Amino acid sequence: MKNYTAESIRNVGVFGHAGEGKTTLVEAILFDTGLVDRIGKVENGTTVSDFDPEEAKRGCSINMSVEPVEWKNTKINFIDAPGGYDFYGDVASAAFLADSALIVVGAVSGPVVGAEKAMAMCQAQAKPRMMVINQMDRENASFEKVMAAVNEKFGPNVVPIQLPILEGNNFKGFVDIINMTAYLFDGKNLKEVAIPGNLSDEAQTLYEKLTEAAAEADEALMEKYFEEMELPKEDILFGLSKGVKDGTVTPVVCTSALNNAGVFTLLDNIVNYLPSAADAKLPAATDVDGNAVELTRDGKMVATVAKTINDQFGKYSIVKVHRGTLDINVTPYNVTAEKAEKPSAPFLIRGKKTIALDKLNAGDIGALAKLQYTATNDTLCEQSDIVKVAPIDFPKACIALAIAAKNKGEDDKVIAGLNRIREEDPTITIEKNIETGDVLLCGLGEKHIDVVCSKLKNKFNVEATLNEQRIPYRETIRSTAEAEGKHKKQTGGSGQFGVVNIKFEPADEGVDYEFVDAIVGGVVPREFIPAVDKGLREAMKHGVLAGYPMIGVKATLFFGKYHPVDSKEVAFKSAARLAYKAACVQASPALIEPIYRYDILVPNDNVGDIIGDLNRRRGRMLGMNPVDGGLTEVVAEAPLAEMTKYATDLLAMTQARGSFKSEFVRYEDVPGDKAKKIIEAAKIEDEEDE
Repeated sequence: MKNYTAESIRNVGVFGHAGEGKTTLVEAILFDTGLVDRIGKVENGTTVSDFDPEEAKRGCSINMSVEPVEWKNTKINFIDAPGGYDFYGDVASAAFLADSALIVVGAVSGPVVGAEKAMAMCQAQAKPRMMVINQMDRENASFEKVMAAVNEKFGPNVVPIQLPILEGNNFKGFVDIINMTAYLFDGKNLKEVAIPGNLSDEAQTLYEKLTEAAAEADEALMEKYFEEMELPKEDILFGLSKGVKDGTVTPVVCTSALNNAGVFTLLDNIVNYLPSAADAKLPAATDVDGNAVELTRDGKMVATVAKTINDQFGKYSIVKVHRGTLDINVTPYNVTAEKAEKPSAPFLIRGKKTIALDKLNAGDIGALAKLQYTATNDTLCEQSDIVKVAPIDFPKACIALAIAAKNKGEDDKVIAGLNRIREEDPTITIEKNIETGDVLLCGLGEKHIDVVCSKLKNKFNVEATLNEQRIPYRETIRSTAEAEGKHKKQTGGSGQFGVVNIKFEPADEGVDYEFVDAIVGGVVPREFIPAVDKGLREAMKHGVLAGYPMIGVKATLFFGKYHPVDSKEVAFKSAARLAYKAACVQASPALIEPIYRYDILVPNDNVGDIIGDLNRRRGRMLGMNPVDGGLTEVVAEAPLAEMTKYATDLLAMTQARGSFKSEFVRYEDVPGDKAKKIIEAAKIEDEEDE
């Protein structure tokens, strides 16, 4: 493949709901541009994009992939994005790489959740887009019904530039609305025909809507349209192009990717209407002092790593060059790691294949191999002109499961494998819960986490098991109690002796532990008082009800006894532990649980269901805030114990339209009946361990 400049490059993300034919569409494009001999099938795992074994196994896209093609002296980098929410980390990477978007909508299903999310993403990022009504060959396909639903959801400026010609379930051709001509598919060519009589009225109506949308994109055109009530073709084309670039007009085309119908004309429309990399908005950036920098295409090299791939051949970093040229003569400096990488020649990745390049120009997408210090979201530039690009905003993990090695002695292999996978997927986090001992694998959904476990087995030959996380309960006291702790040990020779009297009471709010030295008269020598504090800290790691850590305790050492020969630090530590156990049992001990705040974003129609569900989870409503786009933010607090799989349940309740963020706020008492069950379960577990 030859080198292209930004003016001749289109970076096009392919977005939409799972199962609408995005990958098949990209496959047909690869076939039509001569890059594959046949169109592979997703269900058979034979497509270029879905080459990961997990994708072949599950019959859906899991990873973003870049498929560069050449069409009429233009390089088009198609970025095939997953459709499932569990893999929206790769959707974020795809959106960063893409200067414009194809939103793929099924001709039977219409604009479902994936299309809604893709349109919202494009609107939020002011990204030009084109809509593709795909699967026109399917039974019950209805362009008219889909367009009615599209306009109801997204407004009247989503306008067809094609109208399909159907015979039964056969997609035979289309009416070109701009030129008001009709074409039938004739192998690799188009055959011009008269507009079918049954479509002439609809075509005229669409022509008028398209003219209005084009006029609304430009003030001068709008005035001209109001005066003459029509526009010449060149004005329509100008208005349409301007509206697409501004994001105010979304042209709609139709295809049957499976039958490779309408794909040639789709490529033409991409070249004609979607902006080149030279016209695309560049990301925000700062200099070495944190001052804003306005990037241009000219200058020293600046690039972002949008995706990392680890396979049996090594580590690849997919990069987008924002400024300058990346070639073997450039030493990439990693701004994030503050280290220089070894110069290497860039290349393209298409599925499993790599294609060598001399260079990557500004606006293009390619890859570098074996970068030692570099991870996803890092900025690469030349050290003589340091620039840091604003990072990709990846979705935060919202569900956690406990992960452990299936075979004894392989825990380190599991962690090592997870860290390698995390290089590929920044939406994964790994946490160690000190209290429960669980290693928590956090992700965007249960399917996401399940895929990670499968990758551990396939890529790193280590099997892992998943379980629900154990809740990190705590214990505290609600009243005041005093106790004496006495440790006396005499076994011949030097003995051990220490006595302490300690008052235990609830600490001030927000204080986990406070130790007060109230000794007077030297009844406990100064050198032994730190041992009392240390003994209490160690003892409080295990509560008196269920063995969970004790917090919110103020301990005042007010009296004690010692022996001039037998007293030692170890004796006072033991005495402190004895006093703790004796007093806290009498100080109204309570089991407490973590309470989290949840900011839940859902469609207005789902608010009632969400509130009802939160009430069943012992949630407490804090408020509701209206959000643009027919959404409401529901703010609530709820116990973590009731919310461990909320991500899965929320997706089901909202048909994947809902999302949430959470953060820990405090601990509260566990209700009596639930506390009793937890305490009994802890006692049984202790007995089993013994």
